[in-house]
Amino acid sequence: MLVIGAGQAGLAAAFHLTRAGTDYSIVDANRRVGDNWRARYDALTLFTPRQFSALPGLELAGNREGYSDRDEFADYLEAYASRLRLPVETGKRLVRLCRRDDGSFEATFEDGGKRQASEVIVTTGAFQVPSVPTVAGKFGSDVLHLTTDIFRNARQLPDGPVLVAGDGASGRDIAVECRQAQPVILATGKPRKLLPERILGKSIWWWLHLTGALTASPDSWLGRRVRATDAFPDRDRSLESLKRKDIRIAPRLVDADETTAQFANGSSAEVRTVIWTVGYRDDSSWLDVPLATNDDGTFRHVAGVSPVKGLYFVGRPWQRNRASALIMGAGPDSELIVQRLLADRES
Repeated sequence: MLVIGAGQAGLAAAFHLTRAGTDYSIVDANRRVGDNWRARYDALTLFTPRQFSALPGLELAGNREGYSDRDEFADYLEAYASRLRLPVETGKRLVRLCRRDDGSFEATFEDGGKRQASEVIVTTGAFQVPSVPTVAGKFGSDVLHLTTDIFRNARQLPDGPVLVAGDGASGRDIAVECRQAQPVILATGKPRKLLPERILGKSIWWWLHLTGALTASPDSWLGRRVRATDAFPDRDRSLESLKRKDIRIAPRLVDADETTAQFANGSSAEVRTVIWTVGYRDDSSWLDVPLATNDDGTFRHVAGVSPVKGLYFVGRPWQRNRASALIMGAGPDSELIVQRLLADRES
């Protein structure tokens, strides 16, 4: 039994595999557990308060109503693996997973090592490869391009205007960070609804959990509403707040010419740096198993169960509900996947 990835989803799966008494190992490409978080931008804080950001079996220390920062949560994951004595092997970058003639899986690693497994749980996460749209190629060589996996802080920026393309939670955070050093333009996309951070003294996440919005299935009426809205809490990141911070708000980026960015309303701006925060795509290049991926390279599954016998997923966006891509969903989703794995094994 092999778990691929030692982020929050992989560690939560390990917790439930241990409770079930199953022999398994976890492999992760990073040098340390938590390095996937340490590699994010410096100012990152978790999306959810600490009370909704713990894995099964170990609380996240600190103010339950407050938000863990990047390094705090990375250290929590490392401590989680250590205290629960989970069999994590770091520095094991997977380059190929294939199916053997006997139905088992064979994993090949960058160092040339191989390993066989009867079942595999893929927990590589939803934030693998930052997307960069084709319009990026229309900028000239004088424009510096950064993505969310490269940007760390404003000290990286050369002098000159910064365009942040994409106004999700990360894009807005990065725009605020960059404004400390350079003029900033934030190019928006689809209309976004921001939720109040607190209602009647309670975190909005408490209310969303209470109302069932986080656990509604994707095809339910409530789940469809939550998915269409794609809202996130307003932690001083509304467009009006960003304007007050002297960040220029522009509509969608539609074209470029050398150092000139052109927007959907016909306006334009000269830029020196573009930071792409328009989302992520899956990296499934290593998954050499027929029927395991869709034509576009995304992982094929229904609620985390692959059509390939013995292959499972945890941590996919909307795997079961809105919580699936959040830390709070790692425990419940992995518990169900482990139960399904064991049931499939018996049958």
